[in-house]
Amino acid sequence: MSDLVPKSSMELVDPQAQIIVDFLKGIGLPHDNIIATQDQRAIISQNLPAYIQSLPAEVKHGARYLSKFVVGAGIGLFDYSLNAIWNEVVLDLHKKAISYGLDIFYDAAIGGKAREFYQSEEDLRSVKDAVLLDTCRKLELISDTTHKKLKHILDMRNDIGISHPTNYTINAFELLGWLQTCIQDVLNDRPTEAALKVQAFIQNLKNHTQPLDQANIASITSKIGALASHHCGNVLRTMFGIYVSSDTDPQVRKNISLLAVSVWNASSDETKYRLGLTLEGYNTNLYREKYQLGEQFIQSVGGNSFRSNSERAIIVDGLLDQLLEKHQGWDNFHHEAPVADSISSYISGQQDILPNFAPKFVKTILMCRIGRGINYCRGVSPRGLPYYDRMIALLGDQFTPHALAALTHYELQSKLDSSIAREQACLALAVLKAGVVNQRLVECIDFLITNLPNSGKTVFDSRFKTLSSGYISW
Repeated sequence: MSDLVPKSSMELVDPQAQIIVDFLKGIGLPHDNIIATQDQRAIISQNLPAYIQSLPAEVKHGARYLSKFVVGAGIGLFDYSLNAIWNEVVLDLHKKAISYGLDIFYDAAIGGKAREFYQSEEDLRSVKDAVLLDTCRKLELISDTTHKKLKHILDMRNDIGISHPTNYTINAFELLGWLQTCIQDVLNDRPTEAALKVQAFIQNLKNHTQPLDQANIASITSKIGALASHHCGNVLRTMFGIYVSSDTDPQVRKNISLLAVSVWNASSDETKYRLGLTLEGYNTNLYREKYQLGEQFIQSVGGNSFRSNSERAIIVDGLLDQLLEKHQGWDNFHHEAPVADSISSYISGQQDILPNFAPKFVKTILMCRIGRGINYCRGVSPRGLPYYDRMIALLGDQFTPHALAALTHYELQSKLDSSIAREQACLALAVLKAGVVNQRLVECIDFLITNLPNSGKTVFDSRFKTLSSGYISW
């Protein structure tokens, strides 16, 4: 009786590849460059089995798309494998969002009236991948570095994955690198300690139906004060959502009212203005009970000055969300302009830029004006460009500091890594300068126009900090 010679699992898959090619050829279908070449499959065969075997059992358990990745990579369908591992990443980020708390996640991810349609785990499927990544970064479920890596993989998946037409050929080392990023930085990763504290606090707050004593309040207040302002903003939005919910226990509302002032004081003005917009939305849509409870909450924290002045603020805020979604979406050059036109119709002069949405307005318009940093149309929507320049020209002395401060934000800094984006930023600053009278602000803009082409980090230069110290809190 002859002995069976054991073969590695990938060796068992690889011979099928040529059979598939021969079959395609036999039935008259295209067969060139459908699957990876034998040398590329050999690289996968040599590296993938040991790497998969080294993963913890809890990572591999239930990872069905990881199995599909292995099958696709073994046969040589690398574009299919890229889609498969991306799907595994999305499912894992969904799990992280559920563990963190869907209320907090949806409050951070979904703006305007659309928020009420996102409640359950199933609704996560409707959250776009780019929004999912951005929200996970904001909530510190993934790091800034991981966010950049995953944005690149998402771009590759959209450009060269099997779900989109392409002639690009993925090589084995690219595929293995993306796999390693997805596993090490997502599937094997845990949220930050601050994120876990927020998660635990919200969960305990919702379930604690006993009165809080002064010792509890003092302890919680001190811990809230130690959190970063964006975490406080997440807590504030979620506390507000719990407070206005009809099925919230009255004692939980009482506990929230005792803690809300400290959270409110530790949160950014942008978060407070957004709550004011949400409150007016309840009134506009005839949610009487939610509106009355929301008024109680706003009054309990002394926040009436942050309530919306008009319905226009709600409309513009929603349009800014739409514009950012179009900017980050597929074929953004075509889809940005109609939304930019709608926003522009509400901003006929500087007086129409209300404090409620000014920071978000300036930041969003700048992001779109600076563009995607690609060669095509120098990264900016050709039809959207006139609208962006017109609105930037309206900022003047009053809102130019918002524009300068926005250039320090993560979202714009990540764009300014590109030389094309820096070129567009300088053009936007030239438009901004034309409407500025204040000579110190002009000097700040001139400094950026001179130095920004060399580095996106120019805004953190000590000389610029000194120039702008009267307008930006460093």
